[in-house]
Amino acid sequence: MAKNILNRAQIKANASRIAVGLTIAAGAAFVGAPAMAAQHPAQTNASQQQVAAAPANQVSTQSVLQIAESQIGVKENASGGGTPYHSWYMSSPRAAETLARDGGGSPKLYANAPWCAMFISWVGEQAGARSTMGWDAYTVTYADWFKANKRWGDVAKPGAVVFYDWNGGKSTSGIDHVGLVKKDNGDGTITAIEGNTGNGKVEERVRPKTQVTGYGYPAYKA
Repeated sequence: MAKNILNRAQIKANASRIAVGLTIAAGAAFVGAPAMAAQHPAQTNASQQQVAAAPANQVSTQSVLQIAESQIGVKENASGGGTPYHSWYMSSPRAAETLARDGGGSPKLYANAPWCAMFISWVGEQAGARSTMGWDAYTVTYADWFKANKRWGDVAKPGAVVFYDWNGGKSTSGIDHVGLVKKDNGDGTITAIEGNTGNGKVEERVRPKTQVTGYGYPAYKA
């Protein structure tokens, strides 16, 4: 299976270098980072704290899922990059924000980075749901943002952002991968659309709920 998040040893090394403890941060929308975040929720500004109440609830669950499904089959190159999601993220303001937050560098650092979170972020951007789906690159802080904004739970709902720990852990610190729930199959499994899975592709996958750490809930149109 293709790698799903940035190397944890690199994450820990960077965290030590910038001397931070918690892994929650925020930008203009949802969070996540290719390295440990440098802010505690209490340090984020007012607009960041209020992002969960933004009017992205005008976007329907079905429109988001249709965009995700339209990407099934898109594949990374031999270096692990080269997808539309890498290109979009590197050119976005969010890349500059996360790089500044995590110690600096060029957006090119994302060129061949694991891209499951970038894929979900891209889907949200295309749907006009950025403010409650987010745009970032690291699954752990992405999940922690949902928790901090009280948009976290254990129910598989269509359109929810699903976070996995292959070892079955329930702590966000152990998250390995992220996808978008298509449906609860009612048999202990979910069907999800995921980037950077299988042989480095966007695929529809069926996974056991025992591998799910939790779900983040964007605000969709009723």
